[in-house]
Amino acid sequence: MRQRSLVILTSVLATGALTLTACGSRDNSSGKSGDSGSSSTFTIGVDAPLSGENSNTGLGIQYGSQIAVDDANKNNWVPGVKFKLKAYDDKAQPATGQSNATSITGDKTAIGAVGPLNSGVAQSMQQVFASANMVEISPSNTNPQLTQGKNWQTAKSRPYKTYFRTATTDELQGSFAADYAYNGLKKKKAFVVDDKQTYGAGLAKIFNEKFTAAGGKVVQTDHVNAGDKDFGSLVTKIKNSGADLLYYGGQYDESALITKQLKDAGVKIPLFGGDGMYATAYTDVAGKQAEGDLATAIGVPADTLPAAKTFISTYKAKGYKGDYRGYGAYAYDATTAIIKAVKAVKDANGGKLPSDINDLRSKIVDEVGKSDFQGITGKVSFDQYGDTGNKQLTVYQVVNGEWKAVKTGTAS
Repeated sequence: MRQRSLVILTSVLATGALTLTACGSRDNSSGKSGDSGSSSTFTIGVDAPLSGENSNTGLGIQYGSQIAVDDANKNNWVPGVKFKLKAYDDKAQPATGQSNATSITGDKTAIGAVGPLNSGVAQSMQQVFASANMVEISPSNTNPQLTQGKNWQTAKSRPYKTYFRTATTDELQGSFAADYAYNGLKKKKAFVVDDKQTYGAGLAKIFNEKFTAAGGKVVQTDHVNAGDKDFGSLVTKIKNSGADLLYYGGQYDESALITKQLKDAGVKIPLFGGDGMYATAYTDVAGKQAEGDLATAIGVPADTLPAAKTFISTYKAKGYKGDYRGYGAYAYDATTAIIKAVKAVKDANGGKLPSDINDLRSKIVDEVGKSDFQGITGKVSFDQYGDTGNKQLTVYQVVNGEWKAVKTGTAS
């Protein structure tokens, strides 16, 4: 999906009274854009599941973006320009995400979008943003196809130049998990399950390949449906398989129930999953039966690095809902990348922004591709495919009811 080295945010962008011409909503008390007391306001859309399945994580994305917008306005990151965030709820449904993308691009004050959470939803949105020449940066999508094409394993080819992500891919996440399962946990026989969704199925496939290549054996594979509640038949299969590890590709909604039902049936093997599981909602639902379970997540623990302190304290002080630990900080950096790109376009154009919104959007896409700054998740940059340059990953394990980092490293 999705999915965390946080370094001190770079200094506030240089200020100056510069003339601004833009096709945005304008609060111009003097009648001249860019004069003292005047500003133009642009919208950044954020799309994520804000209700229903995955909403605990989706809200973390929304409010991570909100904090970045508030910081930009408070500290005048782009003189003469103000930003506002408009949130869209995709309910983790591709069709809803596509409709939201149409709404965002149809807003003539909108200059970029952050999201979505789910890789499957992203697939439905990418073409819409590409047609509008509007930048889209996901803080959580991890499926390799989104940036490297359907044949990413043999012939990488970038499908959409407007799409970027601050999360690393499942190619690295699946490999990192397989290595830890075989060499760290010393597990030899894995039962692999996925939820048939773009993110879950892709991640499970990569884990399967890498675990086998490391010397392990995948004793059986199976699938569940997103939204399922009763996993009795699956539990029986796992119990009879002799597996010493269950690997699950999917979200916390189903995996929390699977591990609970598995342990209740007396099968005391750990459930290992990806960043879609790394949420407080997993431990809340599974309770004591989650003890010992594991999940990989992007980056390093946010609360261990100095740059995260202000972000976390602000999030808590605001009383924001959801879980910031998943992708909140990555949403902050994705939003910051868009705002910095607006500043770069303005600086390159003699202190003015293009009056045509389509021209502005196109130039922002180009500047995002050149991103090179220290964000709160580490260095923010993108390669030729739009993938993040930050390759760090962490394995977390449930210890005494809470997620605890047990290994951090750079995947290869």
